[in-house]
Amino acid sequence: MTELQDILGQIPVDQIAGMLGTDRQTAQSAVEAAVPTLLAGLHNNAQAPEGAASLESALGQHRDGLVDGGVDVAQVDTADGEKIVNHVFGGRQDQVASQLAGTAQLGGVGGDLVRRLLPILAPIVMSYLANKVLGGRGRAGQAGGQPGAGGIDLGGILGGILGGAGAGGAAGGGLGDILGGMFGGQQRTANEAVAPDEAAARNDAGPGLQPVPQTQDAGTSAGAPQPGELIDIDLPGQDQQGPGQNEEPRKDEGGLGGLLGGLFGKK
Repeated sequence: MTELQDILGQIPVDQIAGMLGTDRQTAQSAVEAAVPTLLAGLHNNAQAPEGAASLESALGQHRDGLVDGGVDVAQVDTADGEKIVNHVFGGRQDQVASQLAGTAQLGGVGGDLVRRLLPILAPIVMSYLANKVLGGRGRAGQAGGQPGAGGIDLGGILGGILGGAGAGGAAGGGLGDILGGMFGGQQRTANEAVAPDEAAARNDAGPGLQPVPQTQDAGTSAGAPQPGELIDIDLPGQDQQGPGQNEEPRKDEGGLGGLLGGLFGKK
């Protein structure tokens, strides 16, 4: 069993279906769409040193035992989940939810369903990662160290969960390059200015994870939540290449969709 399958296996789909007022199959499809996308967003945040430190600190606040002994959705802090989602997607979670729902064929109300699902899943994913990285409550994690102290290769850990392509970090290409396209291009360096709208998103979301930076020179790529299917995710604000512009060759044909599709059984 892969770690991604382990995370999916810990999510109480029946409880979530009841909470969202949908059937189990629809809830399962939505969960399988949303979890890899959340992990991909966290991986993207972890590529910059300040983002990795912020994520590590946030994980320290989620050593809560939520995933110990089985998840009870009633114990999930969805207000916290809303903040996490806002940080991960930079305030663009509505668009992400709509695109996931459309390509996953969840029907006309699927966007709203995924939008309500994301804040439920986010604390579960964070608690799972806290257990893995920091060891959960009263236990030593595999990476050791104090939360936020640095020295933990969160990009490599998240890349390993997503299939191992991101273990080399941002400079190593692979998953980092693919996610760069998915979330708006290359990572911004520390001395580049923060756009006013992004600064507002950070202030609205409060302290913790940094929202995903967006640039104008972004291509499109894909995400894949469904077993054996590929799902395209194009965040708003990405410019499509016009006629005559040369697109850089991809190292992994099919982008993130191909990568995550392979995780679920499609090469």
